[in-house]
Amino acid sequence: MSLLLAVHAHPDDESLWTGALLATWAREGEVELVTCTRGERGEVIGTELAHLEGDGPALAAHREGELARALEALGVREHTFLDALGGTRLEDSGMAWVADGVAGPAPDVPPTAFVRAGLDDVASWLAAHLARRRPAVVVTYGPDGGYGHPDHVRAHEATMRAVALLESAGYEVPLVLWSVPPERAGTGRKDGGTRVEVGLAPVAEAVAEAMRAHATQVKDVVVGEATIDFSLSNDVPLRLGPVEVYEVAAGDPERVAWPTGVRAVP
Repeated sequence: MSLLLAVHAHPDDESLWTGALLATWAREGEVELVTCTRGERGEVIGTELAHLEGDGPALAAHREGELARALEALGVREHTFLDALGGTRLEDSGMAWVADGVAGPAPDVPPTAFVRAGLDDVASWLAAHLARRRPAVVVTYGPDGGYGHPDHVRAHEATMRAVALLESAGYEVPLVLWSVPPERAGTGRKDGGTRVEVGLAPVAEAVAEAMRAHATQVKDVVVGEATIDFSLSNDVPLRLGPVEVYEVAAGDPERVAWPTGVRAVP
């Protein structure tokens, strides 16, 4: 089966936003993850690892280990950080809550932040990688990054610009999927269009193991019949499942050989 490539902002996003798709695809095909930052400015759950919060280099190194364990649980064998494709270090841009459930820019964005890097530069790094790897499917966030986090929005922008660069260079455009946040999964697009759905139940244990690997970010992971309950540092109860939903942003779903458990829904 052909390659699926996911682009995410931080370690843990691959498990929380696309865990079922990655684990399902990895059972029959090849999956690669590109992570844009190492989550240097993330909050840290619990007292045992609390010393890492605010220590960007130490937290980044720790979260790289968490990510490696999560990818092993999901069955994802290929991974790179976006800055490894271009040579300029990209760091977590941080965020601030601007409304209930909506994030915006942090008041102190570091000069090495992902959002400060030139969009054309990072998109060209990613485009060159896509041209080498030729994935059939590329997965990232929608235009608002799911909830407004500046790094999520930038990951979306970089991915879409990279795909446009591919097209302008004469390459076949991959199918591009945008992850739909769980709270919006039951609502359709205003303009209609195809969606892709992935059942969580067959891979729930693998996704839960991946989430538990991100112990600085995720806690209270409990697997139900077709759901996973959990919480983050703010202690708000959250739930994944019973399906992950994706919007088709570009490309033709009919040209993709979907693995068992993934289906395109007109």
